[in-house]
Amino acid sequence: MAKEVVTNKIDIKDARLFIDGEYIDSYTNETFDSINPATNEKLASIAQADEKDTKLAIEVAHRAFQSGVWSNMPVEQRSEILCKMSDLILENVEELSFIETLDVGKPIKESRGFDIPRAASNFRFFAEMAKYVVQEHYDMSKFMSYSQYAPAGVTTLIIPWNLPFMQLTWKASAALAAGNTVVVKPASYTPLSAIKLGEIANEAGLPPGVLNIITGPGSIVGTELSTNPLVRRLSFVGESSTGKTVMQNAAKSLIPVSLELGGKSANIVFEDADLDEAVEGSIDAVFRNQGEICLAGSRILVQESIYDTFLDKFVESVKKIKVGDPTDENTDMGALVSKSHLETVDNYVQIGIEDGAKLAYGGEKVKGLEKGNFYMPTVLYDVDNKMRVAQEEIFGPVPVIIPFKTEEEAIEIANDSIYGLAGVVWTNDLRRAHRVTSLIDSGLLWVNCWYVRDLRTPFGGSKASGIGREGGRHSFDFYTEAKTITFKK
Repeated sequence: MAKEVVTNKIDIKDARLFIDGEYIDSYTNETFDSINPATNEKLASIAQADEKDTKLAIEVAHRAFQSGVWSNMPVEQRSEILCKMSDLILENVEELSFIETLDVGKPIKESRGFDIPRAASNFRFFAEMAKYVVQEHYDMSKFMSYSQYAPAGVTTLIIPWNLPFMQLTWKASAALAAGNTVVVKPASYTPLSAIKLGEIANEAGLPPGVLNIITGPGSIVGTELSTNPLVRRLSFVGESSTGKTVMQNAAKSLIPVSLELGGKSANIVFEDADLDEAVEGSIDAVFRNQGEICLAGSRILVQESIYDTFLDKFVESVKKIKVGDPTDENTDMGALVSKSHLETVDNYVQIGIEDGAKLAYGGEKVKGLEKGNFYMPTVLYDVDNKMRVAQEEIFGPVPVIIPFKTEEEAIEIANDSIYGLAGVVWTNDLRRAHRVTSLIDSGLLWVNCWYVRDLRTPFGGSKASGIGREGGRHSFDFYTEAKTITFKK
């Protein structure tokens, strides 16, 4: 029998809108509740912005941009402020970790050990890189041309609920480092860590109006952020169908967009792989963050010659996953973000079984933790890639295991998906690794590892997994306007 979840270990404050460097109530004074997924109890009241609040935030950001207080600030000075934000995130790592864990339902060891430190790294990386953006120069016989990468202007960011602080800082740090002003909409399920960033920005000396954070429904706030003609860049992370709507909205004002959308990534295990390494890596790739991660290797393709052995080892490892109180240092997997999402995940499991998939383990709520949104780590096997559970993004702790015979068949199955975000290949054959990764239609691929990110590399997907690339110089390419200036000698 699982233990009951411990009550909050830090004081969670009600959250207001952060506009022009101040925390303010929404125009209507309406609020909504942030709920702890582990208990389904209220964490805080959150200010609910409407169209008027959103327009105000965009106008404030526009005025701040036009004033040049940030965009014309020497890049070394901007970098210093953003590095200070990085330092302050690390100074507040314990509080931010608990906020993230209580709001998202993820294990504290993930928040403290990865998410919040990575958020600090995001700010420091882009702050430092901004000082070294290359400006090209071209000489002709009678003329000279050079390029200039100017801040684009007001940038709006729509952030998902699964990795809220890490995703927010990944986008905002690059946009700010490029000299833009920013308006952020965190997900309504998980807004608390984003709101805290306003305090950090003020303490670091970020000028008022440069960063604004508003909370409210996507149908109102998100629509304004993606249609307002003052907006010059929009970065969205979320589900693919919503991404299409965002892109359609942005087209009305010709706002350039970067879309990081869904995934159903193939995790291919060849017969020559280190089996123990493949099992351990595949466990991480599908159960990290309760499986609520777009990069999850949720389609596990296993070569037939090792299929039974892999399945046995995988299921035995899954049975050892400790599900429980996210604030417990020993917890491996926490709660799903909401009751409705738990129901969605469970419905997919039932659909899979009805379609012919076999259930090796899990497939139900965790006994003794019925108050929260705890779902057992689940394994579906003997899955056909045409089944809905293999084609649709479940976004939960439910991998599907699919057998294959040959390398060619593995590649065919991997590419038989509307998504193209990521993929994993487990093999000790270097030539095979090069062949397979070059033929899989995905933006990110790992060999004998997963979730390793060098911030200098491009990040993004193909097909229904998104449009555009961010990361390193690719972020600066997106968040700036390239100008060519030519002089007669």
